[in-house]
Amino acid sequence: MKFLAITLITESTDPVTGASTPTRQRFREVAAAAVLAEELGFDGFGVGERHERPFLSSAPPVVLAHIAALTHRIRLFTAVTTLSLLDPVRAYEDYATLDHLSDGRLELMIGKGNGSAQRELFHVTPEDQWARNAEGYELFRRIWREDKVSAEPRFRPSLESAEVLPRPFQPALRVWHGSATSRESVELAARYGDPLFSANVTHPIGPYAELIRHYRERWEHHGHDPAHAVVGAGTAGYHAAATSQGAVAAYRPAFARYLAAHRAQGLEPVFPTLEDFVERSSALVGSPQQVIEKVQRYHEQFGHTVLHLQAEPGGLTDSEHRASLELFQSDIAPALRAAIPDPVFPGP
Repeated sequence: MKFLAITLITESTDPVTGASTPTRQRFREVAAAAVLAEELGFDGFGVGERHERPFLSSAPPVVLAHIAALTHRIRLFTAVTTLSLLDPVRAYEDYATLDHLSDGRLELMIGKGNGSAQRELFHVTPEDQWARNAEGYELFRRIWREDKVSAEPRFRPSLESAEVLPRPFQPALRVWHGSATSRESVELAARYGDPLFSANVTHPIGPYAELIRHYRERWEHHGHDPAHAVVGAGTAGYHAAATSQGAVAAYRPAFARYLAAHRAQGLEPVFPTLEDFVERSSALVGSPQQVIEKVQRYHEQFGHTVLHLQAEPGGLTDSEHRASLELFQSDIAPALRAAIPDPVFPGP
């Protein structure tokens, strides 16, 4: 099994004082988290893309280029690239450049993203967002693979023998399709033989497991070998400690942030108590053995071979979070790597 650390770079406050963290410091915290993830042995580090509050992650290629200069081995992911909002030609230029700067460590996750504010910012509607996502991906994919491209897209000007530079470092970039409950994302992934990354963070396991089953059915429908389907899955939270009681107690401030974020958006939380969150969500909070057993239970439903954890403390102290990540790599990851086979991961 492979493991990613992922951040959406949200606005933040100090867990002790409650003071707002300056934006400049937040970006430095993200860079430090990526360096730590490589130091601890994570396989990948992901940066999300959002264009509305409370997120600061509007320019993942810029952030990942900085991280590429600070790291050497870890693969660099987007989580997700919102192609429904972007010009695929310009997105290609950014990521082909990053592909060279990272010595071919780049992997993309694509998806429509979330939120009405960012749709309004880019004049994208709920009715056309999926068509934009599919068209953007298909054009991006062609530009990555072909030296010159002619196309008549619906949502951007036509291309006539267009040469887009620089040409990429990796001849065929692996693109994951991030999805929560959308069959549109699943269909696009299955059609092109691409891996799927299930968000798996908002609801209990049921709808995510159903979507992954649908992905595997559509994968076979499009003529792909079932053994080659690759699935990743997210987690709603993570904190491990020597005892389950200690882990849950330490995680309580992080869960309070979860509830506060829902209240701020006028949303009813799916998991109203910490105990319910630990029991029914995908969060991995407990002793190492409890974490291992929960991942294995989810694997029985998903068949996933890639797992993401939160890269940043999110309500824990820095020392608690680091100790928890160290415990993951020392006591949890080896057991999961032994029990669950790896997907094929390109080398740097």
